[in-house]
Amino acid sequence: MSKQPLPPHDKQRTLTGITTTGTPHLGNYVGAIRPAIEASQQADNVSFYFLADYHAMIKSQDPDKIHQSSQEIAATWLALGLDVDNAIFYRQSDIPEIPELCWFLTCMAAKGLMNRAHAYKAAVQANQEANEDPDYGVTMGLYSYPVLMAADILMFNANNVPVGKDQIQHVEMARDIASRFNHHFGEHFTLPQAVVDDNVAVLQGLDGRKMSKSYNNTIPLFLPEKKLKKHINKIKTNLLEPGEPKDPDTSTVFQIWQAFASEEQTAQMRQAFLDGIAWGEAKKQLFELINNEIGDAREQYYSLLEKPEYIEEVLQNGAQKARAYSQPLLANLRHAVGIRSFQG
Repeated sequence: MSKQPLPPHDKQRTLTGITTTGTPHLGNYVGAIRPAIEASQQADNVSFYFLADYHAMIKSQDPDKIHQSSQEIAATWLALGLDVDNAIFYRQSDIPEIPELCWFLTCMAAKGLMNRAHAYKAAVQANQEANEDPDYGVTMGLYSYPVLMAADILMFNANNVPVGKDQIQHVEMARDIASRFNHHFGEHFTLPQAVVDDNVAVLQGLDGRKMSKSYNNTIPLFLPEKKLKKHINKIKTNLLEPGEPKDPDTSTVFQIWQAFASEEQTAQMRQAFLDGIAWGEAKKQLFELINNEIGDAREQYYSLLEKPEYIEEVLQNGAQKARAYSQPLLANLRHAVGIRSFQG
């Protein structure tokens, strides 16, 4: 296979993936989806957004759930206004070059580097605390997760990878593996940068911990109105009575309010807390604020779920655009490592 011309790299490339293991919740929306959709509308940036269904297999062995989650997440991004004309939106498993690149990178990834991955170390620690074998229940999928993430990033030579602080290590690992590959086979990969936006909120869940599917404390994004109100009413609060001043900075209700409100609305609610607003009233206002922001998108979301063929068409169009990047790069990488045709 001969070397192939690559797409121009004259714009910054940003890449974001979301694992298809559950229903999107308010934390996903505020922390990843909303800022990513805003970025998708910027003309000076090439944005890659993908459904990380290979990653989902590490966490879930329920095929129906992975399938359903993929559809729900795709419908969520489209309902919220992802500009698929300007951005490249695809399903990870529709890009066959990614698992092939993953193997190339696996051959460059040091085992010692993988040993230091947070998820693997956490699993080993949990096993040791439970007096189990350190590697009990640890699959190679979990162990080599950072290599697949590196393949996701390096396949499209992304410059910027927006992540939470817990994912910075994986972007650094991608840089390490890319550097080693470049050293052996020539300069093929851009070294990516982790982008952590400290202004993006990490929402607390119903129990006050970080909102996470792992903790089962989420508020699903597109709940019907009655169920959304019911979930918001479940948010843990203290026993302070109406009229008693409340501390907004330790309140999950206020923290979620702040993620959806304008500066003026935030200031007003802060004062209302200090004036002793009743928890029931604060939650009622929070429901109305969130419902106003996502109401139209929720209607669009349920409409899209009734049109799976349309979602599939959008993803296939996105995969075609993505493969205009992945196919020539993989062809060049094959040539670089010596996997070539004997015909030149």
